[in-house]
Amino acid sequence: MEARPVPRQVQTFREEYRTQVIGPGYRGWAHFAFTSLVCLTGIALALGQVEAARFWELLGVPGVFVLANGVEFLGHRGPMHHKRRGLGLLFERHTAQHHRFFTHEAMAYESSRDFKMVLFPPVLLLFFLGAVAAPLGALCFLLISANAGWLFAASALGYYLAYEWVHFSTHLPSSHWSARLPGVRFLRRHHQVHHDPSRMGHHNFNITFPLADRLVGTLWREEREKGRPSG
Repeated sequence: MEARPVPRQVQTFREEYRTQVIGPGYRGWAHFAFTSLVCLTGIALALGQVEAARFWELLGVPGVFVLANGVEFLGHRGPMHHKRRGLGLLFERHTAQHHRFFTHEAMAYESSRDFKMVLFPPVLLLFFLGAVAAPLGALCFLLISANAGWLFAASALGYYLAYEWVHFSTHLPSSHWSARLPGVRFLRRHHQVHHDPSRMGHHNFNITFPLADRLVGTLWREEREKGRPSG
């Protein structure tokens, strides 16, 4: 992703959003640190409880990642891009705000205050902990084994953090050193395609790993567009 001048309409929206939504006390790096430290601490605590895990218990880790990948895909393709009753805030924050703040022509943040438009709100992480990772992990603990429960919690938090870190990397400046890391360049391009208004409702809904996109057929390929009229 080459650096380009930010289009005027995007810059205007960014300035209005910063003035109206981002409070003067917001600290982007504190937001990033909170998300990272809470997830990493939770992962470490959960893994610290695992004792002599058996092979079939370890299989739960990739199982959780595949399940989470499908949930990520369905949530992104569904309520984040199509307004649903009771989930209008998801649509508003994602399609009406995030996709106007960042377009395929202007993917990079301009300051750490813009992190608010990249990262999930801290309250969502707390909700995820209390409503998903902890109760489902406890269910696995009771119905399967103690190791299964702790591995589920660690894997769920690991996927949440992977989503946040990968998404964050796609909105870093193109000159950032991470753009040269294996796989990051591909994921940045993958997400940039999704931010093209002509493609965002049809392609590249996965953020972390484009597994569901590939399986369902929504993974964008340049050769598909050759010979097709624009629009």
